[in-house]
Amino acid sequence: MIDARPADSDRLASLPDEIQPGRHGFPPGPSYWTPYGMVSAMRGDPLEYFTRAFRTYGDVVGFRSGPFGSILIAHPDHVKHVLQDNNRNYVKGVVIAKIKVLVGEGLFTSEGDFWRRQRRLAQPAFHRERVGGFVSTMTDATTSLLERWALRARGGEPFDVAADMSRLTLGIVGRTLFSRDIDDAADEFGPVLVETLALMNDRTMRFLPSPLWWPSAFNRQLARLLGQLDRVVYDIIETRRRTGDAPGDLLDMLLRARDEDSGEGMTDRQLRDEVMTFLLAGHETTAVALTWTWYLLDRHPEVADRLRAEVGAALAGRTPGLEDLPRLEYARMVVEEAMRLYPPVWGFMRQALGADRIGGYHVRKGTVISISPWVTHRHPMFWEDPERFDPERFRPARVRERPRFAYLPFSGGPRLCIGNEFALMEGTLVLAMAVQQYRLQLVPGATIEPESRLTLRPRGGLPMTVHAIQPPRRNAVTSAPLNETKH
Repeated sequence: MIDARPADSDRLASLPDEIQPGRHGFPPGPSYWTPYGMVSAMRGDPLEYFTRAFRTYGDVVGFRSGPFGSILIAHPDHVKHVLQDNNRNYVKGVVIAKIKVLVGEGLFTSEGDFWRRQRRLAQPAFHRERVGGFVSTMTDATTSLLERWALRARGGEPFDVAADMSRLTLGIVGRTLFSRDIDDAADEFGPVLVETLALMNDRTMRFLPSPLWWPSAFNRQLARLLGQLDRVVYDIIETRRRTGDAPGDLLDMLLRARDEDSGEGMTDRQLRDEVMTFLLAGHETTAVALTWTWYLLDRHPEVADRLRAEVGAALAGRTPGLEDLPRLEYARMVVEEAMRLYPPVWGFMRQALGADRIGGYHVRKGTVISISPWVTHRHPMFWEDPERFDPERFRPARVRERPRFAYLPFSGGPRLCIGNEFALMEGTLVLAMAVQQYRLQLVPGATIEPESRLTLRPRGGLPMTVHAIQPPRRNAVTSAPLNETKH
């Protein structure tokens, strides 16, 4: 069993035991001779590194690295300042620029007027009414998954739940946003994407990554993986152009979009960037959230029992519909709490366009601001016993008591993830359907620890076995469970 609380490590020995006062208005924190020193210090375990820094220095931590500096903020008020109140002073900056080789100028990485235009184009695909119409697609895909689990349950062999969740959510994104069944490509796309994300994480952690044209082994491997992903994405675009179908999905909206001045539509490269962005963001984060949910439910059987009871009372074994979602409140709370302890996007950055002040400290133009949901989700001022798995934290009354930016698995402000409600609905439905029929159990002796890549996957996957839950036998006349039949 993993303790979600990071332990102290020799890798963080460079952090002093006492807090040093900030100089020239810069926040207190560790210093390094060069930026390479800081990158080296956090490469081993960024979760542990940032958590220790927060515990040592407080809500605003300054990292000096030669002539450069960066700042970690943990307090919800400071996060709100950067992501919402003064958001126009902050862009995604140099770190995100390093992953544009994967998603180009898609909605996740683009800035300014171009980003606002793309956001307006995509927003209708995620209106509440349209997302509600995706329920049957989500439940059909989950039914297929559960049929495969029936075979796994009979065989009793361990399998990687993380891989199953990726395949499921990728199929749902393909059908809902692109009206495309990509199950045939899922077995290739999912593992290739995981490998690509690992390389992209390595690239972002390098202070000066080599240019992509340099024929290094790293760049050759990255080019090969990107080629495999591009084949799937361009096939989606080319098939739609060839058939001329217009199902009114996200891809249809992007294809019909025209520039206000020139009247020209998107190039295939622009379409590729957006499709890649939504395939990645639309399936990876939900897959990771569900993976950690299964892990936590196995570690906390009392929560699993309560969840199963709620779902049984609401659905009585049937497939949920849109009208059932309000009755699946606890299921949604379980997913939200799993995303608190294991936020799929564990950290992200912004860069200051101009000078600012945060928490009383001076922020220079160009300063990189680190925001870590992993850290903020464990802030003891806002989360009692923060390492405990407790879905009750997400009762509406308790949510209202907390600052909005104490919980940010989908970021916040204008750059709030466009698919946040899509992801929560999907996670709730998948969980509700699965727990009615199956219980997942971690393989005995398996060591599970989070791997802080671009997303927070369990290192090496999540090996589990699946076990069928026997439904209560029903009376042939009354259709009531036998133990409820009146005599």
